[in-house]
Amino acid sequence: MRAKRRLIIRPGAIGDFILTLPAMESLKADYVEVWAASPNLPLARFADRVRSIASTGLDMLEFGSSEKLLAELRSFDQITSWYGAGRPEFRTAVKSLPFEFYAAIPPDDCGMHAADYYAHQVGCLTSAIPRIDCPRSDGGFAVIHPFSGSAKKCWPLERYQELAHRLPMPVRWCAGPQEQLPEAVRFDNLYELACWLATACLYIGNDSGITHLAAAAGTPVIALFGPTNPKVWAPRGDHVCVIAGSTITAISVEEVASMIP
Repeated sequence: MRAKRRLIIRPGAIGDFILTLPAMESLKADYVEVWAASPNLPLARFADRVRSIASTGLDMLEFGSSEKLLAELRSFDQITSWYGAGRPEFRTAVKSLPFEFYAAIPPDDCGMHAADYYAHQVGCLTSAIPRIDCPRSDGGFAVIHPFSGSAKKCWPLERYQELAHRLPMPVRWCAGPQEQLPEAVRFDNLYELACWLATACLYIGNDSGITHLAAAAGTPVIALFGPTNPKVWAPRGDHVCVIAGSTITAISVEEVASMIP
């Protein structure tokens, strides 16, 4: 039976959230609310309401019950949660509530892409390709985002700069609020960033949430992978090219340049 009111709780970084979008979007209900990290909320466009996990007090529930929060949670018929699956104290605190817990990170031996893993968790067995509905156009420029959440995932900036000189189109650099790149374009809202990325003719970047965002927006993507397994974590889409090295620095400028359309 279709749930009347469903709450989806999905903690995690940008890329994790985007790879879970197909799973979350398959969870139909008359009313859907999503609790997630604040930056990811603009991407939950299927939801009737979004809230940051921090604003709800959920992260403090296992340390002391909040009757107001528990009453809010009781108002949902089903609660699908990638939050708290590995925290026994939290699970005990909500044991009387209609929670369904799922592992937030695929195991090493899962044998499938992370997006498929999350989709299969909730019973969605079709191939899971995250998509963010943005107006798509070719603005005639390439975007380079040379950052990631881990230094081990970052191709050297000087190689990106050398590559930019080789590209047959103008280059616009992209960075997050805390990333140091003076000439970069920056957006506070991830959906607005996705819509801007959707106007680029090409995106080049590391294994990062913004690379997943560009792919989901439909932009042709060249993604550079070093320490992480692209069979599990690569961005997905019809126009995604992944270049993987034993380490990120093993990838040469010539190798990337050869993949430029």
